[in-house]
Amino acid sequence: MKTVVEKLENLRNKMKDNDVQAYIICTEDYHGSEYAGDYFKEREYMSGFTGSAGTLVILYDEAALWTDGRYFLQAEDELSGSTIKLMKMFQTGVPAIEEYLYDKLSDGDRIGFDGRTLTTAFAEKIYNKVSSKNITFKYDIDLVGELWKDRPMLSKEKVWKLDEKYTGLHSSQKFINVRAKMSENGIDALIVSALDQIAWLLNLRGNDVLCNPVFLSYMMIFRDRAVLYAANEIFDDGILSYLKELNVEVRDYDIFYDELKKIDKNSKIQLDYANSNYCTKMCIPADAFVLNKKSPIILMKAVKTKCEYENEKAAHIKDGAAVTKFMYWLQKNVGKEKITEISAAEKLEQFRCEQDGYLGASFTPIMAFAEHGAIVHYSATEKSNAVLEPRSFLLSDTGGHYIEGTTDITRTFPLGKLTEEEKKAYTVVLTAHLRLAAARFPYGMTGTQLDAIAREPLWQHGMDFNHGTGHGVGYILNVHEGPNGISWQMRNKKLPYAVFEEGMITSNEPGFYQEGRFGIRHENLILCLKDKKTPYGQFMRFENLTFVPFDWDAIDVRYMTESDVCRLNRYHKAVYEKISPFLSEDEKIWLEEKTRERLK
Repeated sequence: MKTVVEKLENLRNKMKDNDVQAYIICTEDYHGSEYAGDYFKEREYMSGFTGSAGTLVILYDEAALWTDGRYFLQAEDELSGSTIKLMKMFQTGVPAIEEYLYDKLSDGDRIGFDGRTLTTAFAEKIYNKVSSKNITFKYDIDLVGELWKDRPMLSKEKVWKLDEKYTGLHSSQKFINVRAKMSENGIDALIVSALDQIAWLLNLRGNDVLCNPVFLSYMMIFRDRAVLYAANEIFDDGILSYLKELNVEVRDYDIFYDELKKIDKNSKIQLDYANSNYCTKMCIPADAFVLNKKSPIILMKAVKTKCEYENEKAAHIKDGAAVTKFMYWLQKNVGKEKITEISAAEKLEQFRCEQDGYLGASFTPIMAFAEHGAIVHYSATEKSNAVLEPRSFLLSDTGGHYIEGTTDITRTFPLGKLTEEEKKAYTVVLTAHLRLAAARFPYGMTGTQLDAIAREPLWQHGMDFNHGTGHGVGYILNVHEGPNGISWQMRNKKLPYAVFEEGMITSNEPGFYQEGRFGIRHENLILCLKDKKTPYGQFMRFENLTFVPFDWDAIDVRYMTESDVCRLNRYHKAVYEKISPFLSEDEKIWLEEKTRERLK
């Protein structure tokens, strides 16, 4: 097997053959998916870095990889010896990719990339920075594909239909709603390449992306019809008949870009530059009017129907039972039998598989013992797989898809006697979590404003965490979705978080990480609902969907107010009421003690 250094040298030879002085390799597939299928993992193939976010830039004499704070420690380890420099995004003194390219390239140079894998927004950001040097793009080359001889095949898994009793809204009505938005803007055609948007609109699900039940496809939506570009063999006769009833024509996945070139040049096209690739934009006839505007499907998808969020409550009871059983098993067996990070993840998956309607994991599980917990998106490998010991913490961040909805939960399990520092950190993060869950706020607020509620308890102790406090969650779709989210560090000022609407589901996951020692994160999913209306307007609130206990063994009440303790007692009372009916007698007794009311 070729080393990373050898692969980089071979790629540089290809770059010289194509007269490009820089080559960009992104993580994404052709659809901007967070998790790319094996066919699309060019950045991982070239660099050895396995994280789910990162961009590799290769020059003739150096290479650099940008990733965010979730992956700093992991990237440092995996890039060791590769000659690739780690660029820690958003840190002081670290240039953005476009700034790096501007500084490194000369007048008249060319930047190469596969235009199907860079969003239009990203490509234009680069162009706006480097164009003053007459630097141009060559976007129709896939140099890694030319070198990757044993590249996996494109996935073509079967598609299945999600019944209206789970969605609460037929696809025909969704088309009506989308076309109404198109009419408001005088749009003749809406081009959609984001897989979760297509799956949501059609009430269809697939299995082409790991952990995301979507299928590889593009769609053009016209005022009276739609065209779906996908592999024909992924649809059975029943699905094809259903699509025909919706007036959706199925055409081959591979002809999408050719068909873009045939669009009527007098038409008005809506294209979301942030969610479509550069090749898509460049294939639209130059004479056509292109409106760069977020797809209306994004907000529609984020605001769950009452049917959807009531189903989500059922999914979370099942998931809560599985995770609570795992917590009981873990604390009864750690130190008595060999349990590793990987075997612990497998055990939790076993408990989930015992639940009716379980479809699979909603993301790759994070099981991180002790110092591994400080690696925010740690993923155990056979090399790193730690044996759990009766000390420190196990940070467990996992989730599942059920026929009723999608879950995402993090619990930090104490495995033995803790230090005062560990208890303090656990408790302060828990108060942050509890206070955000209890927030009441006037309609019109976003997660940029609400974030301070969660971080304030940490800030009081000079603590913080280098990731968002919350992300939107899809309905049997992507576990991470916009436009709702919670963080004051808005990375892209042009894409602010949406106002919280009734029906939005968001994670609540503050954390704290002590490099080389431990990591703590507490995560529930919360549902946004309307609260009371006053002379000052409509107020909103959150309702917990996730029900799994926190552990009093790790709590130091000196860092909690009486209100914090009351909130935790109320939450634990609900946990026992909802989860105990699904437990054995021994598990019930244990849970009763774990959720017993405590005093400040």
